[in-house]
Amino acid sequence: HPPKTIKFCFVKLISFSPQYTFWNFIPKNLFEQFRRIANFYFLIIFLVQLIIDTPTSPMTSGLPLFFVITVTAIKQGYEDWIRHKADNAVNQCPVHVTQHGKVVRKQSQKLRVGDIVQVKEDETFPCDLILLSTSREDGTCFVTTASLDGESSHKTYYAVQDTKAFNTAEEVDTLHSTIELLHTYISSKHINKCSILQTLTIPLGSENLLLRGATLKNTEYIHAVVIYTGMETKMALNYQSKSQKRSAVEKSMNAYLIVYLCILISKALINTVLKYVWQANPNRDEPWYNQKTETERQRHLIRAFTDFLAFMVLFNYIIPVSMYVTVEMQKFLGSYFILWDDDMFDEELGEGPLVNTSDLNEELGQVEYVFTDKTGTLTENNMELRECCVDGHVYVPHAICNGQILPGAAGMDMIDSSPGLDGKEREELFFRALCLCHTVQVKEEETVDGIKRGIYQGKSTSFYISSSPDEVALVEGMKRLGFTYLRLKDSHMEILNRQDEMERFELLEVLNFDSVRRRMSVIVRSSSGEYYLFCKGADSSVFPRVVSGKLEQVRARVEHNAVEGLRTLCVAYKKLTHEEYEETCHLLNSAKLALRERDKKLAEAYDVIEKDFILLGATAVEDRLQDKAADTIESLHKAGMKVWVLTGDKMETAAATCYASKLFHRNTQILELTTKRTEEQSLHDMLTRADTFTHTCRSHRLSDDYQDYGLIIDGATLSAVLKPTQEGTSNGGNYKEIFLEICRNCSAVLCCRMAPLQKAQIVKLIKASKEHPITLAIGDGANDVSMILEAHVGIGIMGKEGRQAARNSDYAITKFKHLKKMLLVHGHYYYIRIAELVQYFFYKNVCFIFPQFLYQFFCGFSQQPLYDTAYLTLYNISFTSLPILLYSLMEQHINMDILKRDPSLYRDIAKNSLLRWPTFIYWTFLGVFDAMVFFFGAFFLFDNTTFTKDTWIKHFTLFGTVHVELKRIYSETFNLKEKLEAFSTNKVYFSDSLT
Repeated sequence: HPPKTIKFCFVKLISFSPQYTFWNFIPKNLFEQFRRIANFYFLIIFLVQLIIDTPTSPMTSGLPLFFVITVTAIKQGYEDWIRHKADNAVNQCPVHVTQHGKVVRKQSQKLRVGDIVQVKEDETFPCDLILLSTSREDGTCFVTTASLDGESSHKTYYAVQDTKAFNTAEEVDTLHSTIELLHTYISSKHINKCSILQTLTIPLGSENLLLRGATLKNTEYIHAVVIYTGMETKMALNYQSKSQKRSAVEKSMNAYLIVYLCILISKALINTVLKYVWQANPNRDEPWYNQKTETERQRHLIRAFTDFLAFMVLFNYIIPVSMYVTVEMQKFLGSYFILWDDDMFDEELGEGPLVNTSDLNEELGQVEYVFTDKTGTLTENNMELRECCVDGHVYVPHAICNGQILPGAAGMDMIDSSPGLDGKEREELFFRALCLCHTVQVKEEETVDGIKRGIYQGKSTSFYISSSPDEVALVEGMKRLGFTYLRLKDSHMEILNRQDEMERFELLEVLNFDSVRRRMSVIVRSSSGEYYLFCKGADSSVFPRVVSGKLEQVRARVEHNAVEGLRTLCVAYKKLTHEEYEETCHLLNSAKLALRERDKKLAEAYDVIEKDFILLGATAVEDRLQDKAADTIESLHKAGMKVWVLTGDKMETAAATCYASKLFHRNTQILELTTKRTEEQSLHDMLTRADTFTHTCRSHRLSDDYQDYGLIIDGATLSAVLKPTQEGTSNGGNYKEIFLEICRNCSAVLCCRMAPLQKAQIVKLIKASKEHPITLAIGDGANDVSMILEAHVGIGIMGKEGRQAARNSDYAITKFKHLKKMLLVHGHYYYIRIAELVQYFFYKNVCFIFPQFLYQFFCGFSQQPLYDTAYLTLYNISFTSLPILLYSLMEQHINMDILKRDPSLYRDIAKNSLLRWPTFIYWTFLGVFDAMVFFFGAFFLFDNTTFTKDTWIKHFTLFGTVHVELKRIYSETFNLKEKLEAFSTNKVYFSDSLT
């Protein structure tokens, strides 16, 4: 066989989410650690001690620094190793590849562009593929994209028409073809435009493209050719580059260290000047046994600089080098409290929360903006049929959920169920339309994730799968009404009517749903030879095309259901003559065979075909929210956080979910910045008007006529808002600032029709605003990874399928409701603990080193250390670190139940309130005061008859030892005092809650 010719570069299929590799770990980790001011400072001090003669040993700086660097590197290396293990599980998973007419196994990381792979049912696509053939006769396969976008529904894809007959490895291996890509990834509609197969030119579209991360369903096997691998796949291109995240507490620590460094330089400078003032008197110059030569006396500047460095080394312990390692240990050990939390364990999945990095624990207590995905995050993506409206007659089914008939469902409750004789025919036509106008597939009983589907009342039966969960709920609803869709066999759709008679309709054409038309249609032929065109879609896309039917009654019901937050669809039909059908076929075939602007020509054909409908009725479906999702969002609002929903769904669907989840309330006035509105008025006018409204709202916030505002914006409008300013524009291009001002004055924001990278742009925009708020992003699919990586804190939802979001996040949870405890309880505790740990470290180091400064006034500024070398080395590492470490792990100043019951307590720690400058200055002055008490207390203790002046010099080491012991005892007493204060505070909160 001639070799395959594929015009691509050969790139390895490697998934890589860790920060380090084996080769760059040491240099990169050292670079990251020495970016910290304290570490870099102690490195300089250590080098100074090695170069010049200093009053203390280089070991006093080098040993603590080595300990800090080593422990931090081990902790970060361990966390990165965990990420490597997760990546290896993906990169080394086996893949079946066709080679020389045989199917062989390879590791997925060894795939190359041009390889032909065989994927079996329930396996995940290892890269981006073009579908060549399937096990199904019609060349279709069914795919779920839950790991990409959270959608668990089945989507239909089609094999290339001229290769779908190649079903065996030997036949597939005979292919000799060249695939040409005219576009890179922008959207899935503009990817592969043509293929050259032997001498034929065949158009390829998004219906032939299988994306990495999706899963094959309801199809025994497929053959497909690799076109993109590794970082060139669409999933990888939607990722942001992984960057090092730093918490607000760490930034405060760096700022405080700069202040203490200035204090250190000031102390060294003061002592250097005072030393030379002291030695200006000849009687106080060097002693007779250490007289300096004349040459040495003339080198004033070098001597002064050397003395300055010596004092810097002497006082350098005011910088708490061990603070970083203690903080790292506190974060690492503290993260286990999340892992051990039984309340966050999911019995259904058998999994609990994950902590991928512990560096951001305290950031969970500082969140101001929450950005959440909708499908699979807020909702379960399980649809429930709530009602049908046929010519004004309303039918309310119960106990039908996503294709599963729940126990106790006896029948349909009907309201106004007397449609009359003519209405009866319309009713049955409505039910037939819903049984025929869909892409539902029928499958026998199977086990999915340990749950048997297709079981009803103990009997084995079939169940429905579809690209849209709405369709499954609708077809199941029709089954309860007496019209059962059986199967699609030999291009004939078979349904069972109320009289248990089988009706066969030949499926002639399917006009697939798209987001522009917002409707789908089918053309069928009945057994009597009549042609029907059935259409279902959004009310805004169906009503304008209706020429008869009870439009007003159905419209009223649709509006009522929309207010209730339900997803509505309208159903219409028209009969076709044979001549009209032939004309329709000709129009569709011409558009399908077009090699240029095929999408545009298809849209034009659909527009001509789908008109002059007769309205039949409407349906209402509910997308069920996750358990306690509304309660969680309400608690986040009470805690002072702003919640934004970022979704790729259409506006109506997303808005309905926002109402159901209490993001929007009934009295919320919605401001729309959508493409539809921008067609009516300019973007500048819309933004200016919305800004005026929200400013008025802000000015009346304390009055009785306060109006709550919510904002809805779509992806196209957002692109216009974020578009870089062009010189010479009349509006000044200030859209971004106006948009931010509107968002600040809105209680909630919904962004719909968002591309994955647009989600990240939104998060970045808020992060870069003048307030610099702390952001959190939460999602469950690969399309959420970009915003998860962009936000200060990224949280992934672990669903039944897909781990891309969980693997790339900082934390992972199983349900959205667990976010409440993670922020309001764990976040609160983490921040309180780390804030007191940081303040205490600065306090104790001031207590430790300020007596050293005072001691120089009593030793002639001779750079004589007050403390023994062992104390200098161990004071920070051991004596005072372990007690505060234990305290910072166990502290619970407020009971956990109170924190969950009263979310407003989260506001008390917002905006880094415990690490502000007034608090920092208070702790510093407290340290100076206590240091003076320690020093002069010990001084007067030694200045008595027991310790005479004659023995003073002999016992200066004992004097320093007394200092250290006083500080150690005081620090432990201080910890006990803090604990008692926290306990008494907790009692007060508990008493208040009881009263």
